[in-house]
Amino acid sequence: MITITLALAGLALTGPAPARSMQYLQAAEQAPTQALTKAAAKAGSKTTGAKARAKAAHKTAPQATGAQEEAAATRSEDATRVADWIAASGDNHALPYIIVDKKAAALLLFDATGKPLGQVPVLLGIALGDEASPGIGTKNLSEIGPAEKTTPAGRFLAKFGAAAGNQRVLWVDYATSVALHPIPTPGKPKERRRQRMLSTTIEDNRITFGCINVPTAFYNKSIRPLFQAKGGYVYVTPDSKPLEDVFPRLRVQAAMQAGGY
Repeated sequence: MITITLALAGLALTGPAPARSMQYLQAAEQAPTQALTKAAAKAGSKTTGAKARAKAAHKTAPQATGAQEEAAATRSEDATRVADWIAASGDNHALPYIIVDKKAAALLLFDATGKPLGQVPVLLGIALGDEASPGIGTKNLSEIGPAEKTTPAGRFLAKFGAAAGNQRVLWVDYATSVALHPIPTPGKPKERRRQRMLSTTIEDNRITFGCINVPTAFYNKSIRPLFQAKGGYVYVTPDSKPLEDVFPRLRVQAAMQAGGY
């Protein structure tokens, strides 16, 4: 059994590492998938005229500024509702927090007081879905089927911890091997992860085994400084489940607002 040391809240914990987590940031996490290639090709075939030229410009740009990364991200109604609920209820318990907006393929960062600090596009699990398959964290990557490569929805207390290659990542859900980290480098050119992140469509933002990829500069300059000491909360909105089923406390807020409390 492989073991790793996971540093959580200043305490060194040693335990069995889920098979998928130990390989995530290495070559297997970067493996291309035939299903995604077909989906991207299908999306591309529907793009014509000026839109096709605009997208091509995004795809071929080798670099992008932080402003461009933020401009590429949008926000769904689900993310707005969750943000309003957290601000009104203090559900983050005076810790920094992140909202991962799966419908918009975007990440919203807030400090411990609820002040918004930025919004950037993200890459998500290939498969649509809001649950992690039972036992997914103990499987080898080769054993994970296409439908299992989801980014689960929910509220998670995230902390930095050790991962493969002496790296430290923000573990969103350690048991299911879901982490938040930059786009793997050097990566495989054919995957075009950075170009996918900056494209004008969100359909091609699905490429990971379930982890959440973010722009490297934003991760290093904004997320890491906020979360490395005590961690914080990550709220992942759903693809298809009702928002109140993922975050039941939204019902309490709605009831209080309706009753005039």
